[in-house]
Amino acid sequence: MEDTTSKAWLDGAAYGMTSGTAHLPYALLRFYHQLGLSDAEVLLLIQLLGFRQAEFNEFPTLEELAARMGLAPEGIARMLQRLMRDGYIAIDEHRDEERDIQYERYDLHGLYAKLAACTAEEVAAFRAEQHSSNTARQDSNSVQKEEEERNMFSIFEKEFGRPLSPMECETISGWLDQDRYQEELILMALKEAVFAGKVHFRYIDRILLEWSRNRVKTVQDAKAYTQRFRNGGR
Repeated sequence: MEDTTSKAWLDGAAYGMTSGTAHLPYALLRFYHQLGLSDAEVLLLIQLLGFRQAEFNEFPTLEELAARMGLAPEGIARMLQRLMRDGYIAIDEHRDEERDIQYERYDLHGLYAKLAACTAEEVAAFRAEQHSSNTARQDSNSVQKEEEERNMFSIFEKEFGRPLSPMECETISGWLDQDRYQEELILMALKEAVFAGKVHFRYIDRILLEWSRNRVKTVQDAKAYTQRFRNGGR
């Protein structure tokens, strides 16, 4: 008895797998609530897809749909009317010229168009969020950069004992933005200028240029290079 039951189950499973498959848009599962579709209406649309893809039946009858869904044909008719009224489906008439037969079929283009619109809106919202996030990050970086430059200006003004001129501020900005000198390296060059008693921008610029030519990239490199220079070696 048990072997017979197992064989019947296997035969049923094999038949089910060989009787065809139906593919449905994943967007339908994702957006049907957003579109205002009920669970029963979605199941009806899936049945239309199943009839078309697995049974090559593009215009199942009300009775066939009712039998699949366990509903009365009148209920199926009301749902179909609602779906047609709201542009999800339509009924097209076609003619087979070879067999001289005219037939009807359900057209689901409206459903696909609405799902495509939902997907496009989601993509647009995602891109807008990404753009907003990137803009906020850029603004934050810009503010941070401005604060760093103001701090740099303040340190120079303190060492020079006077406010910096616009040209001097532009020079510092050039060191940071164009020459890509590290802030710590610029302050180290300022410190060397103060130590040498030559607190002016040309001398600081020469120090930075000399370090750049000798591949001095960090404060540690600068300290080692300066020590060698003071000891008479290059």
